[in-house]
Amino acid sequence: MNNWFTVKVKYTKQLEDGRLKRVTEPYLVDSVSFTDAEARIYEEVGQSVQGEFLITGISKTEYADIFYYDDSDVWYKCKLTYVSIDGDEGKEKKISNNFLVTASNVKEAYDRIQESLSDMTVTFEVPSIMITPIVEVLPYNPDLDVELGRRPLEEGEELVNTSAEEEYEEDEALAESEDLEEEVESNEDEDNVSFKDETN
Repeated sequence: MNNWFTVKVKYTKQLEDGRLKRVTEPYLVDSVSFTDAEARIYEEVGQSVQGEFLITGISKTEYADIFYYDDSDVWYKCKLTYVSIDGDEGKEKKISNNFLVTASNVKEAYDRIQESLSDMTVTFEVPSIMITPIVEVLPYNPDLDVELGRRPLEEGEELVNTSAEEEYEEDEALAESEDLEEEVESNEDEDNVSFKDETN
């Protein structure tokens, strides 16, 4: 199963008219962890970027599947819904999944999703299709993992982190906590008022 991460990258981009502009663009990376996604971006994208290169955010992103057509580089997010019947209780349950597909417009994205999922055994609906800002999708690269001394997840091994916020907010919370402690200690020193009776 793929583990997709959206990595936002800030860098200076040269526009078609030759002007330089500071931009933030998202890349979708298939990685085993947040740190792996970061390393992949530095290896595969950072090499081709001139000047300052900064990762501003990494988040876990759920996609059931991705369909690439080489006649377009524009990615559309398609939401699919279908009804599944619980085998134990016999109750109907509505399931929603997100898919990505390259297309030139919304209608083409719809047609391509229908084509790509034509072998599904359940009837599904496509309630929403929206264009995404994704610049590029970087699939799993075993050669790069070997080169960087990393390995894929073994069978039965679980991904420890389940959301970007858990990893990055813990670090931020720890840093804020330390800063707050320092600030409180500093304020205690500055605002320390003595109530001793000094008239004697």
